[in-house]
Amino acid sequence: MPGVSKVSDGSGISGVEDLVRSDAALLEDDLAAFLASLTTPPARQRERQGQEQRQGQGSSATESLYDAVLGRSLYAPVADAVGSKVGQEALAPAAGAPAGRAPLRPSMVFWAYRNYRGFPGEAGEEDSGADLDAVRRAAVAVRVLLKAAVALDDIQDGSGIRYGEPALHVTHGIPLALNTGSLLITAALEHAAEPAVVRSLLESVRRGLTGQAVDVSTRTVLTRAELVAAPLGERIAFWESMAALKTGTLFWMPLDAAVAALGVVEDERRVLDEAMRDLGLASQLFNDLTDFVPGYGGRQTHEDFGQLSNRVFLELLDSAPAGPRASGELVGARLKEFVLGHPDLRETLLRLAAEAVELKRSAMEAVRGVCRSERSARYFDVTIERKGHLIDRLHATLLKGEDA
Repeated sequence: MPGVSKVSDGSGISGVEDLVRSDAALLEDDLAAFLASLTTPPARQRERQGQEQRQGQGSSATESLYDAVLGRSLYAPVADAVGSKVGQEALAPAAGAPAGRAPLRPSMVFWAYRNYRGFPGEAGEEDSGADLDAVRRAAVAVRVLLKAAVALDDIQDGSGIRYGEPALHVTHGIPLALNTGSLLITAALEHAAEPAVVRSLLESVRRGLTGQAVDVSTRTVLTRAELVAAPLGERIAFWESMAALKTGTLFWMPLDAAVAALGVVEDERRVLDEAMRDLGLASQLFNDLTDFVPGYGGRQTHEDFGQLSNRVFLELLDSAPAGPRASGELVGARLKEFVLGHPDLRETLLRLAAEAVELKRSAMEAVRGVCRSERSARYFDVTIERKGHLIDRLHATLLKGEDA
């Protein structure tokens, strides 16, 4: 089966972009329905309460109080966690396009469906209503699991701002944010329904939590001392293993869930697995580098010095002062002074930015190799480049000297 190495410019491109928007709008509708199912009292409870009121049992005031507390403690944080969109990269509104007045977030789950089951009106398009239902459920489950990860990660990382607005635990408190994140994980897995998809999503949850555990451990004195003492090659291998799990899973999860639903052959799944790993590494490099580039890191610029998980730090440790290296105290203000004053900082930023660009390029080329058509390749490009173009822009910014 031939792959697609290049997408030609032509009349079909706008049609593909419209389809991306239509699929993204469908996902938004499904998310709204999912959210409504989580934030509406169960019918049985409403029926029971009505029966009790008709029989003169129970107190309507007590029920009203319960409903009010449930709304504040469960429904409101769930709605905030799932519904938050401020600051997230999206397809910009476009007049005349499907759902043209709303910013939309494409899903790689739908790319997989279009690639393996065909485009509307395409010769050989399969009648796959059952597959589409499974894919729609998978897309919702993936998006909700990502929201749950955000809620939990922000607590662990001490992040007060997410997407330009207060983090969930800032608005609702840590206990309710923890409860909300946990509830969303179970609800998402239940919603996925298809056993193969649920198994895939469980593996994604396991991977993500494993990567997060390693990331958080770099705040401890023991792990910092071990990293400082390790040779450069071992530090980079440590970072890659951590990033592949922590960030690579965010790319791997939607595609693996989709191909599990669609029964994609093993050879192509391996290609997609490797491509998503590379995209994850590129994304984590971007995240690490933005801490040094005003306009990308924003208010977080020069604030990621509480742990040793940033790739830039790990690259520069060989020349760290012997005292802090031996004691594991190269953290916080000491680490900041060391890194920002390092003579090789700029060269390191440029090299890592170029590495991120190459990782993204290689990943996208690999995915194009399994695309069934030019339309499929274009669909994937639109889906990835809504954020992927920032990796290229960051590299260009560093080349101009606008850094640190």
